[in-house]
Amino acid sequence: MSQADMRWAQTLRTVDPAVLGSRVRSARLARGLNQTELAGEAYSVGYVSRIETGDRRPTLAAITTICDRLGISMSEILVGASEDQVDEIRLALTYAELALENGEPVDAESQARHALTRAEGLSLTDLIVRGRFVVARAQEALGRLDAAILEFETLLADVRGLDAIRCGIALSRCYREAGDLGLAIEIGDRIRPEIESSGLGRTDEAVQLAMTVVLAYLERGDLRRATRICTDAIALAEQTGSPTARSAAYWNASITYSERGDIQAALTLATRALALLGEGQDSRNLARLRLELGRLQLRLDPPDAGLALAQLERANQELRGTSASLAEVAQAQVLLARALVVDGRPDQALDVAVAARVANPGSASLGGAEAAIAHAEALAELGRNDEAIAVCREAAALLGSLDGADRWVAQAWCELAELFDLLDDAEGAHGALKAAARASGLQLRDRVRRRVYEDAT
Repeated sequence: MSQADMRWAQTLRTVDPAVLGSRVRSARLARGLNQTELAGEAYSVGYVSRIETGDRRPTLAAITTICDRLGISMSEILVGASEDQVDEIRLALTYAELALENGEPVDAESQARHALTRAEGLSLTDLIVRGRFVVARAQEALGRLDAAILEFETLLADVRGLDAIRCGIALSRCYREAGDLGLAIEIGDRIRPEIESSGLGRTDEAVQLAMTVVLAYLERGDLRRATRICTDAIALAEQTGSPTARSAAYWNASITYSERGDIQAALTLATRALALLGEGQDSRNLARLRLELGRLQLRLDPPDAGLALAQLERANQELRGTSASLAEVAQAQVLLARALVVDGRPDQALDVAVAARVANPGSASLGGAEAAIAHAEALAELGRNDEAIAVCREAAALLGSLDGADRWVAQAWCELAELFDLLDDAEGAHGALKAAARASGLQLRDRVRRRVYEDAT
């Protein structure tokens, strides 16, 4: 069987028999044939009749014969469109995907929506799914997380197999970026039955989903669960031998070890991941991994500013040519600004930090606050203390506007407290430490009520 026949056989297995039968009947009537003439000597009239009513799925040989007698292509019968029409839509979606990877989400969304409209008009199921996925990814890249989540959730209800896992990966990532860690984790539980029933547990996508969920566990502070998932994923990835799966497992295990304070082990794993990821074409994830390496090198004692800058400068350049969200680009600039401060280049750090504040899509966000802290650090290194204190207060206002207990917000408050202390602002440092305690979930007891309790005892 030729490759073309294999492709048509796959399409024949998935097409709705009722839709196929309707197309056969419409084509027959358009050519003025009756069922007897279409059946010829090869098939019975009853067989043709059952095909047209959707009661019988024809064999590949039968549908090939029917197409020959009707004088139309297999594509028109099985897909509902000519091969040229399908190729045009497929090419448009490929262009949209390339635009997205090249950091042009506006153009990507426009192209994908146009192709999606054409695919929906022709009922091209596989291209409809592909188009919806590109539209959702473009929304994510533009920072419209609510719209992206809605599109991914709607799509998840309509797909199965690998498409469902890919939706799960995107949804977990979007929920995490939106700050909803519970839903970011729950996505893994929702997709697991599909993975098991489809026998897809050893695929790259299944490993990547597990690793995406790990990041939500890390942000929630559940290092034990994150470590267990990473250990299992590394074992599975090394069995499959896939560079993509292994790099994902090593990468997220690196982040886990980093959170546990074992920076050297984290660096070793991240370096392995970078070597594997460099074999592929995933420029966005390659840039994100470089950011992680740079972050780890800054956490060494003493920091390795030279190696950190080499990774961070390259990552910043690479991210701008990918589908990375505005928040990711801004976060990369924050890390670069901090590395420049460590390297003794506060003037350059100041420029980068200001750019990060401008680029951050949400002013009242953790990313916006971190950019402000980097801005204040650069000013402090330049000896512009009054300006630095003013920016520190802006960062405090941003952090204060964030709801709920969050370890990353608590970490930002701690960094801000240290900066206030460096600037001899004791009141600011004290307030930031109290805010860090609240953000971490600690409850501060009222002094008056505590005295009442002590007097009573």
